Amino acid sequence: MFRHTDHLQFDAKPEKPDPVFAHKLQELIGGAYGEMTVTMQYLFQGWNCRMPGKYKDLIMDVATEEIGHVEMLAVMVARLLEGAPATATTKAAMADPVIGAVIGGMDPQQAIVAGGGAMPVDSNGYPWNGKFIVASGNLLADFRANAAAEAQGRLQTARLYNMTDDPGVKHMLKFNLARDTLHQNMWLKAIEELQADGLEPTTVAPNALLDEEYAEHAQTIWHLSDGAAAAEGGWATGPQPDGEHEFTYLMDPEALGDLASAPPPDPKLYATYDGSMGEPKGPALGTETGPLGKIKDKLT
Repeated sequence: MFRHTDHLQFDAKPEKPDPVFAHKLQELIGGAYGEMTVTMQYLFQGWNCRMPGKYKDLIMDVATEEIGHVEMLAVMVARLLEGAPATATTKAAMADPVIGAVIGGMDPQQAIVAGGGAMPVDSNGYPWNGKFIVASGNLLADFRANAAAEAQGRLQTARLYNMTDDPGVKHMLKFNLARDTLHQNMWLKAIEELQADGLEPTTVAPNALLDEEYAEHAQTIWHLSDGAAAAEGGWATGPQPDGEHEFTYLMDPEALGDLASAPPPDPKLYATYDGSMGEPKGPALGTETGPLGKIKDKLT
């Protein structure tokens, strides 16, 4: 059950309308690292968490906070759009090509579709996508994704902070920056605690199949680009963070596989083919010669 209160978590009061910045602010709502993403990411992580207790409670606390962040940003966007002087901005755009290019970034759908409000889209108007979220059920992998999401979100918030001179907008963004700082530290601490509690004792996620993988290939970094400076890093030699492997840098790697080539094509797929690899071993998917295929062959 979720419960809504009609007060925002923090102020969202711009000093003046700014439809261009309202468009930019959409990135923090519906972008790949926006508040809709972390909201749904944390909600699904919490709903899929198999353990009652502190980890699930933490995930759900932050997930619910992020719902409030979506609302806070949506209110800010609506207030930035309120009373925006369309005729004045049109005149400015006509007078100066540079201003025109900037104002050309306004999203007309905020008026046409949303009636002067925010939308579940990014700053290019691209709809938010559920593919953005990470909720695997493995808390070590998920918490690392969460820390990365908060870092990217804070980065974008910091960039937007420098794109406005509105004291009211900056007031809200200062709060958002601080919450992203907290959440990054919180997820990193939760990772430490997962390991201390023995739930995910290894550095590598998941803690499985380590005795099945080809261990020798868990040690060598392959030099596969022109730049050679990577071999100077601390990851080139010495123990790996998991304490189980050593780093080595392979400066002249050789391919371990055979020739890269697709198998001979099924002639019914009409791929251009010179016969150099022989005949196909069997029909391709969709051209199978099972009972239905045999009936079709007889009919034809």
